[in-house]
Formats: sequence, C-alpha cells, structure tokens
Amino acid sequence: MPEALPPGISIASFSEGYRKYFEVVPATTHDLKWHNFHLRHEVYAEELGWEPRRPDGIATDDYDRHSLHCLVRAVATHAFVGGARLVLPDPEHPAAPLPFESACGAALDRRIVDTAALDRSRIAEMSRLTVAASYRRRPGEAGQAFVIDDDFGITPRIRLPYLTLGLYLGLIALARTRGIAMLFMLAEPQLVRSIAHVGIDTVPIGGAIDHHGERFPSMIDVGAVVVGLAPYIRPFFDTIAGDIERALYSPA
Repeated sequence: MPEALPPGISIASFSEGYRKYFEVVPATTHDLKWHNFHLRHEVYAEELGWEPRRPDGIATDDYDRHSLHCLVRAVATHAFVGGARLVLPDPEHPAAPLPFESACGAALDRRIVDTAALDRSRIAEMSRLTVAASYRRRPGEAGQAFVIDDDFGITPRIRLPYLTLGLYLGLIALARTRGIAMLFMLAEPQLVRSIAHVGIDTVPIGGAIDHHGERFPSMIDVGAVVVGLAPYIRPFFDTIAGDIERALYSPA
C-alpha cells in the first residue's frame, strides 16, 4: 500500500518540485537515443566495468532495435542525466525471449505467469535504468547504475529520488501509450520495497538470480499501478505522462 503524504508536504509542491529539477523526454530520434546509449556506456562500461569499453563510446545491443527509450534532462543544465528503455517483443520474432526471460531461465515460476502464453504484443521489459555518476554520489551507491532511495524527495535530498522515480514513471507512461498491460523487470529487493511506498506494486515471478547482485524477476500490472499510485505521486505521474504524450503526438 502507498504511504500517506508526510506532514508539511503538499500534493502540488511535490509535482512542482519535479518540474523545477527534471524533465522526462521520450528518445524518439537518433540523436536522443545516442544520448541514452552514451550515458549507458559512461556508467556500465567506464565507471562500473560491467561491460567492455567501446571506441565509439556508446553501449547498445540487439534489443535496442525494438525498444522504446526515454531520458531525464536536468532543467538547470539541459544535460541528460538519466536514461532507460522498454524492451518490446521483436516484431519479426514475437516469440523470442525478452532479456529477463533469457537471464532467468529455470528461475521463472511458470505457475505464477507463463510469459510464453501471454499476448506478447501487450508485454514489455523495463531495463537499462541508468543515472549519471554525479547524481548517485552517496554512500553505498557507487556500485549501482541508478539510485534507490526510500524517501523519494520528502527530505531536502530531493534531486536523487525525483530522478529515479521519474525514470520509472516515464517508462510506465510510455507503456500506457503503447497499450502495454504488463511490465517485467529484474529488481533488487530494496528497489521493490522503495517503489511500493509510492504505489508501484510488483509481483515476484521467480527465484533470485545473480545479475550484478541479487535480482528477482518481477511483474507490474500497468493499469493497476496507475490507479493505485499514492495521492502525492499521481500528479507527478500525470505531469510526466503529459510531457511524454505531447512529445510523441504533437505536430513538429
């Protein structure tokens, strides 16, 4: 269940605070996608060493060809400081596994959900969440590609949780524009607890795997999440969703 709004924090100020610091941008052009891939390379290859460095300074894979991408831009500097993607099933091979299906293998519990039996045009995977190093410099965050925080900006350390939460809400908003009903991800236990505080409930669908730390395959019902968001988060989501829809559908 989402937590109640803390004393002294108004619903309006929470959404307005986001606009003061960040903007979620769907990466629909080659240039915008390049920023996402370049940020990924900085974090995953150059900083964390999880992937090999590439001469072109970008980190991409075959899944990016059939993914939706989004970025977070800092209002003050106009720099892109966060990125993520929604991996859709390959339109040419819709039965091909999504990344989490390949990574988890036997760890998936088909009694909870059989992903192969779902309408694959209505599923996607949230992956490659990335936050620039300068926005993650707190104790315990050096080995993470994004920020996990329990307070989501209720304390004065407002910029970090706004950024990460904005990425998640941006992906959910993108999914809704494409009629995606179910989202999947590999989630850290602490992340599951954190996002549950604001009404983003996840369902574990298998056992833990070692993927740069302990991760659990998890499922999110898009419609249920949008309805169940905490009252102080819903205007935040509506702001992000409106920005995304204008970027996607407004005339150039």
